[in-house]
Amino acid sequence: MNQTTEPSAGTGGTSQAGAAASASEAPGRRGPRVHRAWFVAAVTFVTIIGAAAFRSLPSLLIDPLHDDFGWSRGTIGLAVSVNLALYGLTAPFAAALMDRFGIRRVVATALIVIALGSGLTVWMNHAWQLLLYWGLLVGLGSGSMALAFAATVTNRWFTARRGLVTGILTAASASGQLVFLPLLAWIVDTYRWRPAAVTVALAALVVVPFVWLLLRDHPADVGLKPYGAAEFVEKPPPVPGAARRTMAVLVKAARTGPFWLLAGSFAICGASTNGLIQTHFVPAAHDHGMPIRAAAALLAVIGVFDIVGTVASGWLTDRFDARRLLAVYYALRGVSLLFLPILLAPNVHPPMIFFIVFYGLDWVATVPPTLALCREQYGDDSAIVFGWVLASHQVGAAVVAFLGGVVRDTFGSYDVIWYASGALCAAAALMALVIRRRDPVAAPALTA
Repeated sequence: MNQTTEPSAGTGGTSQAGAAASASEAPGRRGPRVHRAWFVAAVTFVTIIGAAAFRSLPSLLIDPLHDDFGWSRGTIGLAVSVNLALYGLTAPFAAALMDRFGIRRVVATALIVIALGSGLTVWMNHAWQLLLYWGLLVGLGSGSMALAFAATVTNRWFTARRGLVTGILTAASASGQLVFLPLLAWIVDTYRWRPAAVTVALAALVVVPFVWLLLRDHPADVGLKPYGAAEFVEKPPPVPGAARRTMAVLVKAARTGPFWLLAGSFAICGASTNGLIQTHFVPAAHDHGMPIRAAAALLAVIGVFDIVGTVASGWLTDRFDARRLLAVYYALRGVSLLFLPILLAPNVHPPMIFFIVFYGLDWVATVPPTLALCREQYGDDSAIVFGWVLASHQVGAAVVAFLGGVVRDTFGSYDVIWYASGALCAAAALMALVIRRRDPVAAPALTA
């Protein structure tokens, strides 16, 4: 995918695209001031924002569903954990499907599935329906819209500034949380949870036309080189056997030590963010007397500072050792979690605001260095490998989303899970430090 080749006669549309690219860059003719890659990145950003509404809702549903149906928090947490697990396990196959069928088709289909699953929850009456609609359908759809989408766009359209672009696209999810979480919290608090589920479904559907009309699968489709590339890059042919290729990449990556270190540390990342804070912070704060709207507003503030932290992390990843960045991020996150139980209170106070800002800056700052290490270690298969690493992230999140509910049902508070997650973050910092460096130029594709 990132391998550069010269266009040659007889290669059909891609060689015509190469000729167009050469013509547009001929002496005396000025190319576009802004490379098309930045417009593709902008469409991707907006798409991820629109699809992020479903990521905002689970933490707001726990108490309303418990009140309306009498389901235990463990049962509701199980549905969220299925959603999170499928979100991760679908991601590596989504990356391969994008190679086979194109980004537009996969992403548009995923958005429709998300809308269907969220919309059907309005009519549910039994816990198994929550598992089916929110767990299975929304989980599968969101998995196809996971960070593998951002990784694929970045790998295809950018040679330079990949760390920065990864940070920006990763921050898009936080931006969506910022946009939708206060709105959804107000809807849940005022009209209960069903109108909020409908809002999520509509938000996913609204984005579909933007994806279909504006997104392009590869720079060669419009006769351009990737941003920062020295030579034109042919569009690779569709890759048959997407599932087989995905499993082959996993088998080969699993034979290497860096894969397990990246997967293990990223599982802890998911456990301490999506599984813990995103799922259980609102009900935990509510346990201490904080109104749901106030707790949701704090999560939205995390989204604000996550944008700053993730973009800054992308900038740092282009300049510093990704392993050391990860170690610092995980260590600081673990320390902050140890203080959270004494910070929860009925009112928002300065130490809590400091925690929110601090945690927001560190929320998914881990993504750009993790993706950079995948790219360094695994070359052209890095998007699929990162999909599997992301799967471990979501499995970790799923485990803690379920255990958090069980801990709350068993002990009457979330304190145990805060402390355990803080200790796990310390382990993740050590795992990042022991990853061996590798020359990215020498990193072969695992399927080569």
